[in-house]
Amino acid sequence: MREVKGLAEIESLANSEIGESGWLDVTQEMVDLFADVTHDHQWIHCDIQRAKRESPYGGPVVHGFFTLSLIPCLQKQILTITGVSRIINYGVNNVRFPTAVPVGARIRGVETVLSVDRVEPDAVQLISRFLIEIEGVEKPACVAETVNLVFAENSF
Repeated sequence: MREVKGLAEIESLANSEIGESGWLDVTQEMVDLFADVTHDHQWIHCDIQRAKRESPYGGPVVHGFFTLSLIPCLQKQILTITGVSRIINYGVNNVRFPTAVPVGARIRGVETVLSVDRVEPDAVQLISRFLIEIEGVEKPACVAETVNLVFAENSF
C-alpha cells in the first residue's frame, strides 16, 4: 500500500501506476445481498440452477454495478491519503465491463493515477483509472475512471 500526505504529494502521483489490491473472493451471498439492496434479482445473478442451464457463462455472474461498487473496498488497500480534511467522491467516467465475473471468482483492483489538477487553491481533482481483474483471466472485469476531490487539511 502506498501512503501520501497532503496535496503536494498527491500532485506527484500524476501519470503513475500506484499498485494493486489483494484478491477478494466474490461469493453468491455477496451477490444476493447486492440484489436485495438494488432490487435487481435477474436470474443470471441469483438463480444458480437456471444460470447453470441457460447462461452462456455456465453459472451465475456478478452484477456489473456490484463489481463497480467494490472499487472503494479495493482502493483502500492500494492508496492511503493523509493530511487532508476530506476526500469527496465526485463521480465516475467511462465505465466498461469487458468480462463477466463468475460468482466464486477472485478479483483485485489496479489503480493508475491519470491526472491531478488544482481546482481551488486548497483542493485537487484526482482522476484514477481502475482495472478490476479476475484471477486467471486476461481481460479485465471492469475499467473505470474515478474522480475525487481532495481538500487540504485546514479547508472547510
